[in-house]
Amino acid sequence: MTLVLVTGGVRSGKSALAERLFDPGALVRYIATGPDRDDADWADRVRAHQRRRPAHWSNVGTLNVPAALTDAPGGTLVDCLGTWLTGVLDALAAWDAPRAVWGPEYDRKATRLVDALLAPSGDIVVVTNEVGWGLVSEHRSGRIFADELGRLNQRLAEVADAVLLCVSGQVLPVKGAAPPAGSLGRLHRDA
Repeated sequence: MTLVLVTGGVRSGKSALAERLFDPGALVRYIATGPDRDDADWADRVRAHQRRRPAHWSNVGTLNVPAALTDAPGGTLVDCLGTWLTGVLDALAAWDAPRAVWGPEYDRKATRLVDALLAPSGDIVVVTNEVGWGLVSEHRSGRIFADELGRLNQRLAEVADAVLLCVSGQVLPVKGAAPPAGSLGRLHRDA
């Protein structure tokens, strides 16, 4: 099993990079953590991602990543931790409440997520947003998001085999070596 964390800014090319890490013929479960929205721009983003992926990849849209990882055939791509975090914080009504109210439940969910990402036998690539290169947000929700995603990214980076930073479509290995394109999932081909 290989765990790769791909991080970068919005529109940095991180999702496309994560997809290219898998062998195109491999069985891959794509776990999309984005919300269901009645938003044309969001729908266009989702369709663009779907068109780029091989048709035989299975797609699961959920915030319950640990459940989606069970019995995943071949490799798994989780895209992305930022939308997972937003959905979890929404469900916990965290944006306006003190961390003492929602923090313990969030911490359990984050630990369950990290543990689940370490459990499968197949290769896993996790996409996340890089936070913290700008000013501290004047809005509480922005500070909560950056703080929690930054902590979660650090937890995953610590246990990942490789951490890749994507900037303007270019890859910078932060930890470990960047796996060659198409190298993950070679043992998990559909017969």
